[in-house]
Amino acid sequence: MEVRLFPNFRRPGVGLKPRRDGQRPFLPQHARHCPVLEAGSSLGFLVYPPLAAEESYSIEYSGEGRYQFVYYVNPAGKEWLAIFSVTVVLPVGGIGAFREEVALLAQKAGVTREEALLTMRTFIVPEDLGTPPGGLTLRGAWNFQTPQGWDSVYTPVFNMIERPIAPMLIVRVETDWYMNETEFRYVLQPGEMLAGGHSQPIGQVFFVPREEVSLRTCTDEELAAIREAQAEFAREKEAHTVKTSYGMTFSPHYLRSSRSAKP
Repeated sequence: MEVRLFPNFRRPGVGLKPRRDGQRPFLPQHARHCPVLEAGSSLGFLVYPPLAAEESYSIEYSGEGRYQFVYYVNPAGKEWLAIFSVTVVLPVGGIGAFREEVALLAQKAGVTREEALLTMRTFIVPEDLGTPPGGLTLRGAWNFQTPQGWDSVYTPVFNMIERPIAPMLIVRVETDWYMNETEFRYVLQPGEMLAGGHSQPIGQVFFVPREEVSLRTCTDEELAAIREAQAEFAREKEAHTVKTSYGMTFSPHYLRSSRSAKP
């Protein structure tokens, strides 16, 4: 299957391209020998923000409809410098226009208020703030157009276990006909913050067909075959058990069988 990419139109070509990655550095060592865990982590593609290597941002939810976006640069690779901040204040009760308060933190940068607001909209969707309370939407560097009959599912990064982890609303879009811009909808608690960096993924996307799925109970013959296959796999797994240099035992049988089944 071929999925076509098109860039974030606000910053075309800026930001890493989506990629598969089954490695999660913060997982325990024994997870390196769990092929099904790594296969889950590498489902689909990691998506990155439209940031250059010397850029980053943060967005904090203060509660009561207040969000603060801060944009940073590190041109010399030594120290991160805050260039500007935008505080978005939502109307009380959700009625009326929200207020945007811009603070220029580095006068030598020569950034205007309009440029600051435009930059913020490159990375987040201000109109989505507060839906639901604490909600915010991060934009990705690349977008996806799927083949006919296939949808895109947008999720948080799988198997990221370090704390704290903000929950995210899972979205499924018919991207074969609707040219959706890649967005990840997180929900923060008051005092929580999300940060964006060039090599820091902001979410994950995978693709599913819209084909209907029907469920059927196995026959007795099919159930017997399944049990025999389970027993055979258990015997082979035990026969191929090895020990690592750390003294932990594991079996590579599942990984070898999976690889041998692929063309």
